[in-house]
Amino acid sequence: MATVHDVDVVIVGAGGAGLRAAIEISQRHACAVLTKVFAPRSHTGTAQGGVCAALGNEEPDEPIWHVYDTVKGSDYLGDQNAIEIMCNDAPRAIIELEHMGMPFSRTPEGRIGQRRFGGHTRNFGEAPVKRACYSADRTGLVMQHTLFENAIKHGVRFFHEFHLTDLIIRDGRCAGAVAIDLLTGEVHVFHARAVMMATGGYGRAYRVTSNAHVGTGDGMWLAWRAGAPLEDMEFVQFHPTGLWKLGILVSEAARGEGGILRNRVGERFMERYAPTVKDLAPRDMVSRAIITEIREGRGIAAPDGTQYVHLDLTHLGREIIDEKLPEITGFARTYLGVDPTREEIPVAPTTHYAMGGIPTDTEGHVLADHTGRIIDGLYAAGECACVSVHGANRLGTNSLLDIIVFGRRAGKTMVAYVAGADAPTLPADAPDRTTAAMSRLMKGSGSESTAKIRLELQEMMMRDCGVFRTEKGLRDAIEKIRELQDRCRRVAVSDDGTVFNTDLVEALELESLLGVADAIATSALNRTETRGAHSREDYPARDDEHWLKHTFISHRPDGAHEIAYKDVDLKLWKVDGDEKHFKPKPRIY
Repeated sequence: MATVHDVDVVIVGAGGAGLRAAIEISQRHACAVLTKVFAPRSHTGTAQGGVCAALGNEEPDEPIWHVYDTVKGSDYLGDQNAIEIMCNDAPRAIIELEHMGMPFSRTPEGRIGQRRFGGHTRNFGEAPVKRACYSADRTGLVMQHTLFENAIKHGVRFFHEFHLTDLIIRDGRCAGAVAIDLLTGEVHVFHARAVMMATGGYGRAYRVTSNAHVGTGDGMWLAWRAGAPLEDMEFVQFHPTGLWKLGILVSEAARGEGGILRNRVGERFMERYAPTVKDLAPRDMVSRAIITEIREGRGIAAPDGTQYVHLDLTHLGREIIDEKLPEITGFARTYLGVDPTREEIPVAPTTHYAMGGIPTDTEGHVLADHTGRIIDGLYAAGECACVSVHGANRLGTNSLLDIIVFGRRAGKTMVAYVAGADAPTLPADAPDRTTAAMSRLMKGSGSESTAKIRLELQEMMMRDCGVFRTEKGLRDAIEKIRELQDRCRRVAVSDDGTVFNTDLVEALELESLLGVADAIATSALNRTETRGAHSREDYPARDDEHWLKHTFISHRPDGAHEIAYKDVDLKLWKVDGDEKHFKPKPRIY
């Protein structure tokens, strides 16, 4: 028998988006937050470099320049109405965090400190600008703890270490969610007027990633399985500087402080690819440049045959490195035995961020299709959602801004919705799919290994759905995913216990990983152009005539897919053919 909880709102995920929404909701309604880990350990806490806003504390800056950089960084695919909302709201959101108690690094005058980041410019691309507000290189960690403390203050009820297994959607309305309590193995049904997905990304679908082990795409997969489409899944961001082989993030803040990428002969190679902004070019460009350097023989070969390039911080001096980049340099010392004050850091691209996800409008409603219909009572925000402010390539530091702006907006929308909504009927069979899956995995006679299937998936995704893609590779990937999905049905869980059964959780996560991988590869094969993080070697040009549109992919019960399209919102700037520059229209802010 499942335990049933009746609440006004259920939020799944306790990262920045989920916590910011919970703070908003809990002042009016009963709010429960389900989280797969202890909330302060959510993946928002790993963000390093900063959260952006045009405060102008250290250099002149304007929100419209932030809008421009975000639109251009998205390679024209970001919805400009949503981008305008986010960038205009950014200064308010940062000041709000300061008032909540977030300890930002400071200027000598006591203002919030700001530094340069890739793709941030003044006066519509004229030169780099200091826009990233930061707390040393632990910005996400202090944001996470600040929001968690405020959620506790407002009486948010947390269900720590609960693994989401199902969404309850009937006749176009969401009635709640189902989860397993990892401590006891019991199934819990959360009956609610509104449900918000804030479950983060899917980096663990790839072998090398900066994502935490909990980043398995559960929210995206379960929403897709329940009938919601997924949007722009072909766009997967690779951060150019992950620690070699490990994928642990070396924040863009390192280059913002003056770090330089060098190849095998010590050349500052980004001067060749981006002569103006050099090492602070957008992430997709830097990642492709690193892979190109390696392919053309200018990478640095390791004894095991892998290759990397160097990130040089040695010229910055120990004071800057230890004061402004302590976490980054600590990782290099701990995991690679490299002292960044004296030695260059080996780095290579690492799977970092999902631009695509569960489609939403700017108020957090989950869209039922490309026409704009909504699923009543279902909301999403953060990395699992696609609003779409990031388009084809997210600008650095916009992720933390996205979660606090749209987490808050979704929270306000749910407050209003719950005030006038009756509780939906809870279906009698709500827990059945979860209990059946647990029984199959724990009592079945399957012979397949979760770990082996997962590793094969991760290696294939790195090879065929990575920084560079081709039709053959993507077709091979889809065929491999089909094989792995079939084998996944024969997975056996050796642990028959109920207390923290990680074997069971990993088997359930494997289904999520295969599901999102399927959506990524199918969407990537379908988009026959190169745009942002989606780089097709067989279609190297951006094709605005045919592909200036969002991909909506739907999942049918028989495993087939349907693809539809939604126009990009071009509220501020139009795209003229293959021209790479915008012509801003005069606006008053």
